[in-house]
Amino acid sequence: MEGYVVVAGTLLAGITLVVAALTARRLLAPSAPTPAKTTTYESGVDPLGDGWTQGQVRYLAYAYLYVIFAVDAVYLFPWALVLRTDLGVASLIEVAIFIGVVLVGLLHAARRGLLRWA
Repeated sequence: MEGYVVVAGTLLAGITLVVAALTARRLLAPSAPTPAKTTTYESGVDPLGDGWTQGQVRYLAYAYLYVIFAVDAVYLFPWALVLRTDLGVASLIEVAIFIGVVLVGLLHAARRGLLRWA
């Protein structure tokens, strides 16, 4: 039962801190709402028309490429640090397979023309 008391106390302390911070902000922060301040503002452009717009699909491809290289780095850096010790041939084969899969994704992106800068 002691574990539940500790969890309940921690939860209560967290809720108390959040409520105290919100209350202090409301009491101390200046408030002068004007129509200009309450208008939607996005990247320096005044809002025109309705709020819905369709995004372009090409950005999804760039996000996919980023994920490929980010995951690649996340797995290769620790492997390179451990490489100082003797990992053996099996580890080298596993990393070669991993890099091969990443290269297949890169070649697919290059074949679709996603790597052109122009």
